[in-house]
Amino acid sequence: MEITDVKIRKLFEEGPMRAIASVTLDDQLAVHDIKVISAREKLFIVMPSRKNPDETFRDIVHPINAGFRAALEGAVLEAYRVALANAEAETEAEEPVTV
Repeated sequence: MEITDVKIRKLFEEGPMRAIASVTLDDQLAVHDIKVISAREKLFIVMPSRKNPDETFRDIVHPINAGFRAALEGAVLEAYRVALANAEAETEAEEPVTV
């Protein structure tokens, strides 16, 4: 299975959640609401989930093996880093220059 597209839908500046991403697989299946989380100075992804009646959460989609999970996490985190760099560049371009 090939990851054919990764889009960062939203960036967050505060709290542990840093972004929400969507991933397209084989140009045929989209997975939305993959979260980029920052905890203990490390970034990782959390798959989309739903809340159960007993207040626990259950993933509604997830990788089956460690190899694909690593590839998925790598692709999402790389897209996050690019989106973050682009957002920072836009912010710097908008700031007035004083001479």
